[in-house]
Amino acid sequence: MEVRRAGERYRGGDPEGGIDTWHAFSFGPHYDPDNLRFGAVIACNEERLAPGAGFDEHPHSHTEIVTWVVEGELTHRDSAGHETRVGPGDLQHLSAAAGVRHVERNDGDAPLTFVQMWLTPREPGGDPSYGLVPGIADATPYAVPAAGATLHVRRLHPGERTAVPDAAYVYAHVVRGEVRLAGEELGPGDAARITGAEGLEAVAATPAELLLWEMTPDERP
Repeated sequence: MEVRRAGERYRGGDPEGGIDTWHAFSFGPHYDPDNLRFGAVIACNEERLAPGAGFDEHPHSHTEIVTWVVEGELTHRDSAGHETRVGPGDLQHLSAAAGVRHVERNDGDAPLTFVQMWLTPREPGGDPSYGLVPGIADATPYAVPAAGATLHVRRLHPGERTAVPDAAYVYAHVVRGEVRLAGEELGPGDAARITGAEGLEAVAATPAELLLWEMTPDERP
């Protein structure tokens, strides 16, 4: 298990424009050849948008984009005709496939914080698609078959335990609170990259929210 602390993230975005971004992986001008991906995950960005701030229309392709809102409300519009508002507890999934353009904004009066995770699909191309799961339940896994990945959302009370999936790769991201995992104390923004997970548990030290990506290896020749 490799722990990456919140303070080790690369800072990006446009702070003067109300966009503060913290990257867990090599991203844009912050190129790190030793930190390009883990399993299928190629980005885990913590985004903070001031009221009225946002990302103007921009393209994506060959990427599975999963967004988890922490606080505030995210406005999403894309070139396939989808326009939605995403709030805390809602799970948004944009499959860019062969290509799609979208806009992400904070059109509300309060600050917006969200975690956006990018996964690489096993096969390129296809038609873009969009999904929104309002108020996803704690015990409901969300599968992203194109990337061989499943997301587990865990909301824990102090002292509560949750099993870490037994998997070839597990990426654990602490959204809020403090958890103990394999002897390590993890706080908000901290992440653990686990290879060959077996029999592990996470224990909440405080009220906590944890995102766990369960991933299988890509077995293409």
